[in-house]
Amino acid sequence: AFRIQTSQDLSRIMTPEGFIATKASEAVKALYNAEFPIENMQVGITRKEFEGDYTLVVFPLLKISHAAPAATADAIGCWLKTNCPEISAYNAVQGFLNLSLSNVYWQETLRNIAGDKDFGQLPSSGKRVMVEFSSPNTNKPLHLGHVRNNLLGSSVSSLLKAAGDEVIKTTLVNDRGVHICKSMYAWQERFNGATPESTGKKGDHLVGDCYVEYARMEKENPEVLDKVHEMLVKWEQNDPEVRGLWARMNEWVYAGFDETYKALGVTFDKIYYESNTYLEGKDKVQEGLDKGFFYRKEDNSVWADLTAEGLDHKLLLRGDGTSVYMTQDIGTAKLRFQDYPINKMIYVVGNEQNYHFQVLSILLDKLGFEWGKDLVHFSYGMV
Repeated sequence: AFRIQTSQDLSRIMTPEGFIATKASEAVKALYNAEFPIENMQVGITRKEFEGDYTLVVFPLLKISHAAPAATADAIGCWLKTNCPEISAYNAVQGFLNLSLSNVYWQETLRNIAGDKDFGQLPSSGKRVMVEFSSPNTNKPLHLGHVRNNLLGSSVSSLLKAAGDEVIKTTLVNDRGVHICKSMYAWQERFNGATPESTGKKGDHLVGDCYVEYARMEKENPEVLDKVHEMLVKWEQNDPEVRGLWARMNEWVYAGFDETYKALGVTFDKIYYESNTYLEGKDKVQEGLDKGFFYRKEDNSVWADLTAEGLDHKLLLRGDGTSVYMTQDIGTAKLRFQDYPINKMIYVVGNEQNYHFQVLSILLDKLGFEWGKDLVHFSYGMV
């Protein structure tokens, strides 16, 4: 059963339960010339097998009515239907009075909501929460799955803000790595200098075409993957030619992303780029090595042993020194905590990454991030 906490709460929120409790108290006064505290009225949603919207439990009122439960419920129901236009019907089942609310009630409720500019806004919680969502790759356009992610992340942010939290909306752009180099390699080999202007395509769609073409190339000749890895190593070595092509193609993609974000009405307070965070991640991995949290294999790759936590061994750096997603997420976490001393971190990411965030939480906690252990992966099923 629902209980109204205080009359002050009642006047502030006036839920359907609160309204019925108030009117039931008036009925008790009129029928029995007795006072019964509103906050002690028991009101709940009517069970689905009975007709009605909300149910008043009348057993606590029997000491006042000096009548049987069914008779008490019928008397109060009759009074409410006669005197309250907001009540359209009632039925009594023993000591339970089931009440149906009329359109008068709902119209008045809607008017009150429309007239309250602060409706649904709670006082400041004093907490700062960061929400990461969208987080696209710069090797393809935003697709239906991204749209869903953006709308979920934006909605979660709005709800937290209404609940009184200070919310920082962020995205992490996956702008480096093997997948990015695949698009770059295909553009070099197959696209003859094509640009968004020369093709009439959005930049992110053109780069996405390059990525699709690379898949065909690798199917024809799997050895092209070696060329892509060579390109990634050159990128991390700041090779000017590779970096120049990378920057050019990323700009095409960002222009396309901006159009989509504008159409969706999605904005961010801070955008992070993996090209800036992966080095920070490498520093934190080295710190973990120094402290004995991680270990290095003979091929020079770096791993975390999580068998004590019931998991397996997790790769953090490849043997050639290049980083992986986990390394980049650690580096991004470091920068975020420096930029914003946050109380909670929420990642809005599909459920195929459940394991990734389970591991990330453990690693961040080991590395001393206060919010690492309690990070939230807002996981959802895929389209």
